[in-house]
Amino acid sequence: QVQVVESGGGLVQPGGSLRLSCVASGSIFTVYSVGWYREAPGKQRELVAAISMGGGTNYVDSVKGRFTISRDNAKNTVYLQMNSLKPEDTGVYYCNAAPATIVYMTNLRNFRSWGQGTQVTVSS
Repeated sequence: QVQVVESGGGLVQPGGSLRLSCVASGSIFTVYSVGWYREAPGKQRELVAAISMGGGTNYVDSVKGRFTISRDNAKNTVYLQMNSLKPEDTGVYYCNAAPATIVYMTNLRNFRSWGQGTQVTVSS
């Protein structure tokens, strides 16, 4: 089992960019898929992007073309590059990891624990 710590959030104007980092520890990170999840105000937490152990990626439609997920296994880190940010991207962003496929990452009930998350606010 891995433990994760999210960072990189902040306040940004519409159209701006942020890069979030998810650092993992505690197990063999290379065999894990990792997902970035967003909990917007008043909404349920949702998966916005995921990356498999082999580098395959998946995105929710609302962020396609704007967000890029990537991983650096040497640093046990997964990044979420967020460009052209919109006010509707506001929320707390969490990451989670599992030795499973990207499909597994879409079901939030598979995860019993979550990190603190990092707040992203897009506002002028």
